Amino acid sequence: MARALALMVCLLGLVLSTQVATSEARAFFVFGDSLVDNGNNDYLATTARADNPPYGIDYPTHRPTGRFSNGLNIPDIISENMGTEPTLPYLAPELTGQKLLVGANFASAGIGILNDTGIQFLNIIRISKQLEYFQQYQQRVTTLIGAAQTQRLVNQALVLITLGGNDFVNNYYLVPYSARSRQFSLPDYVRYLIPEYSKILARLYELGARRVLVTGTGPMGCVPAELAMRSRNGQCDPELQRASALFNPQLVQMLGQLNNQFGSNVFISANAFNMHMDFISNPGAFGFVTSKVACCGQGPYNGLGLCTALSNLCADRSKYAFWDPFHPSESASRIIVRQFMTGTTEYMHPMNLSTILQMDNY
Repeated sequence: MARALALMVCLLGLVLSTQVATSEARAFFVFGDSLVDNGNNDYLATTARADNPPYGIDYPTHRPTGRFSNGLNIPDIISENMGTEPTLPYLAPELTGQKLLVGANFASAGIGILNDTGIQFLNIIRISKQLEYFQQYQQRVTTLIGAAQTQRLVNQALVLITLGGNDFVNNYYLVPYSARSRQFSLPDYVRYLIPEYSKILARLYELGARRVLVTGTGPMGCVPAELAMRSRNGQCDPELQRASALFNPQLVQMLGQLNNQFGSNVFISANAFNMHMDFISNPGAFGFVTSKVACCGQGPYNGLGLCTALSNLCADRSKYAFWDPFHPSESASRIIVRQFMTGTTEYMHPMNLSTILQMDNY
């Protein structure tokens, strides 16, 4: 009897230590919009989804996964660099048990900082709901490994959040004389967005996030969709470029204020604008034949409408900076993540991801 009891205790200890060991691998959490959505919108009644071919044509399964990419997206490539498996969408039924310890992707295409951003897409997971799901996730993990271990897993995790672009292209500039553009001048709109974003990030901190990679907006006026609608000569739209130029510096300033408030470098800013402009300005230097024409689409610059099975499709996706009218190709995403990992302060402030991973590797 005593031997059997000792064996049971030993086995229980082994199971618990295995769970703890599994949680030692750094968890990864993702919040935001279509640039980082790994497929949550596939489970929702929304038009903002990437569940039809040719999406996923270069993914390992060669099938659409809900990622707005021909293959892997930015979170996948970050996971690859961290040596971990990609995070599953939070709504995926297979996100259970040990898979929860890898982290979760809460992102949803179409959302923004503001709740009225993306209303045309109907049923999407607004950022407040993503944060609610993060709380729910922690409750689920607590039943697996206990409250103390869950808190440790969350505190030591890497978090990526990508918001802001849709607040311009799918809100302020969505239609001429939109409600928000009648309410605010562009500088005032940016001044309204930044404190709203600050509240979201402070809430992430309250929920236990201690290393948060925050991406600014890319050069919104240069994406094929905006070239098709706004450009006569293939030049980036100056008005959307001005929006990025106003938003991004104020975002960096706000992150600095939050870090001062919390007494450490919780929030790391990634200059997505500079990262994109490198290959938009000089596509040939990065192996691209074009940074204006999307690989998949129709109309000028393949920038109109959605990428579908009926769209024009380029033969070699690695030669295109943009996969569809709004989203980078896997090749471009790899260039962006390379700057996340090793970029100078021109791209990553106050430090890059490799430095963070080394510092936190205790």
